[in-house]
Amino acid sequence: MYKILAINLGSTSTKMAYYEDDVCINRVTEDHPTEDIVKFSDIMDQHKYRKEIVEKFLKENGIDKTSLDAIVSRGGHTKSLEGGVYKVNSEMLLQQASGMYGRHACDLGSKIAYEMCKESKAIPLVVDPPITDEFDPIARLSGHPLMPRKSSFHALSHKATAKRYARENGLKYNELNLIVVHLGGGISVAAHKNGLMVDGDNALDGDGTFSTNRTGALPVGALAKLCYSGKYTYDEVKKMLNGEGGLVAYLGTSDVRTVEKMAETDEKAALCLDAMIYQVCKEIGAMTTVLCGDVKAILLTGGIANSKYVVQKIKERCNFIAPIVVFPGENEMESLARGAFESLRGEETIRELTEDCI
Repeated sequence: MYKILAINLGSTSTKMAYYEDDVCINRVTEDHPTEDIVKFSDIMDQHKYRKEIVEKFLKENGIDKTSLDAIVSRGGHTKSLEGGVYKVNSEMLLQQASGMYGRHACDLGSKIAYEMCKESKAIPLVVDPPITDEFDPIARLSGHPLMPRKSSFHALSHKATAKRYARENGLKYNELNLIVVHLGGGISVAAHKNGLMVDGDNALDGDGTFSTNRTGALPVGALAKLCYSGKYTYDEVKKMLNGEGGLVAYLGTSDVRTVEKMAETDEKAALCLDAMIYQVCKEIGAMTTVLCGDVKAILLTGGIANSKYVVQKIKERCNFIAPIVVFPGENEMESLARGAFESLRGEETIRELTEDCI
């Protein structure tokens, strides 16, 4: 029997689950209030805060870390990689710490896994990291050669949801055209064509719709003017884009449940919530053109997919494209554990990031 700890650090939550083989024994999600997160000037500064939460989970559930066979995390930001299972090594940690390839709480996950595995026989792993790159060449052109579009979004969630849809419907993922929408602290929409994510928005640093705490795409002229106004530092602008944008910037909260209640009596809250949904639908429409209108299904996942209001509004605008199937919450923990389990059994190759990776 293999003992596996799965951790998934999101922008506003830390998810933890303990598996024995492919069976989940314990699972907890720790939500982080905005007032706690904004205390940290940089995401990497949350290291001690997040690690203590993971250690607490192990202690409260009587899990001996020295007995673990693998600690698997949602991957972080490095050079582009193919999808799959990777062992966390020093090169991966170095690239993540540099911030050259993006910055997100998930970068801390692999670091925590690596550190905790030093204290046991466990192998530190990541599965389908957010820099998984399967874009078509045509999707990379942005409008200027110095700023190419890049694949950087919720790859694990997308892949897990698409594979689950295929599995539950007796279909093969590599034979389907799907649009997958991850609705969480960040929102991403991607076109899946025959098992590859051929286009999507860079949900980390600026493409697509605004979300609970991210701005999404902004008017570029206004952004350039703001950057050179002399009023803001680079770090302040980065935090504005990711962490203090979206619903937080408009309404002071990143909790969609709170916003829905506010919207019942507050016109501004209602407008902001509907605008976020409106932008999601625009992105779905864009990905429909990528697939030339040949879409088997639109899959909604993530925490916000629990909202009946959000789902209904998306259906009203997008039902004409393809059937909309909802997988509320996320399938990421199961996907992490399955990837680790299959690799421990030798069914999945464990790869390693090197300097030579693309």
